[in-house]
Amino acid sequence: MAKSRKVIITCAVTGAIHTPSMSPYLPITPQEIADAAIGAAEAGAAVVHLHARNPKDGKPDQSPEAFAPFLKVIKQRCDAVINITTGGAPTMMVEERVRPAATFKPEVASLNMGTMNFGLYPMIERFKGKFKHDWEEPYLEGSRKGMFKNTLADIEYILTTCSENGTRFEVECYDIGHLYTLSHFADRGLIKPPLFVQSVFGILGGIGGHPEDVMQMRRTADRLFGDDYRWSVLGAGRNQMPIAAMAAAMGGNVRVGLEDSLWLGAGKLAESNAAQVRNVRQIIENLGLEIASPAEARDILSLKGGDKVAF
Repeated sequence: MAKSRKVIITCAVTGAIHTPSMSPYLPITPQEIADAAIGAAEAGAAVVHLHARNPKDGKPDQSPEAFAPFLKVIKQRCDAVINITTGGAPTMMVEERVRPAATFKPEVASLNMGTMNFGLYPMIERFKGKFKHDWEEPYLEGSRKGMFKNTLADIEYILTTCSENGTRFEVECYDIGHLYTLSHFADRGLIKPPLFVQSVFGILGGIGGHPEDVMQMRRTADRLFGDDYRWSVLGAGRNQMPIAAMAAAMGGNVRVGLEDSLWLGAGKLAESNAAQVRNVRQIIENLGLEIASPAEARDILSLKGGDKVAF
C-alpha cells in the first residue's frame, strides 16, 4: 500500500444506476454534469468518475459524442483527474462501453472485473407511479432477469483496446472472485501496478456492506497484491459513509457521489455531489487524515498527467 496517508476522494457524479425521477439533484445535461464534477473537485475530490446521459430524458448514453461537451469544460475549469467509465450501463455491449475511453484516452478509466447479477429492481417500489420517463421502470425491472456482462474476453478486450493509451484503471471489484480475476490479468501483464482497486459494497448481486465484508476484501487484496495496489471503497446507498469511514481508518481511499447514493443522511437527499464530498472529507479529517490533491493523487496512482489525454 502507499506509504502516504493522504486519502484520495473519488466522486462519481451521475452513473447509470439511478434514474431522473429518483432525485431532482441527479445531473443529467452536459452542463449539469460539468458543474457537478467541478463542484466536487472544489469540495476536495481529486478524481471525478464520469458517465454521460441523454439530456432530454436522462437515459445512460455511452457515445463519445455524449461525453465530449463536458470533458473539455471540466478539464479547463479544474485540475481533477478525469475518470471515464467503461462500465456504461448493464444493458450495453462491451464495444459500446469502451468507446469513450478509447476515444479520449483519459488518465483513468473504470473496469469491471466480472459478470454478475446487478439488481436495481428493488428501487421500483419506492418510486412506483413517480417515474417521469417511459424508459425508467422497464430499465430497472430488466435487472431482475438480466445481468451485467463482463466476461474474461470482455475484460481483455477493454485492456487491449486501451493498452497504448497510458490509461490506468479504477478496477471495480464487487466480490472476492473479482480480485482473483484481477490477479489473473496482472499475472499475464495485461494490467500493470500500481493497481487501483475499487471495492464495491452493497449492490444486489455483489458482496454486502457488513464490516466483515470490508475486512475480507481488504485482507484478500493485501494477500494477492501486496504493495502493488492502492485500495479504495464505495458503499452503495446507505452503506456509503459508514464504509468510507471504515476504509479511511484502515488506510484506504474513498469514493462517493450520486452514482453510488442519492442520500446525505436518513431520508435526506443530497442536493449536490459536492455535499457528499464535503461530508466524507469531514469524516477523513476528523480521523486526523488529510485528503490528496489532484497532483498527489496522480503521484500515488502513477498517472500519465492531464496534458496527455485526447480532449
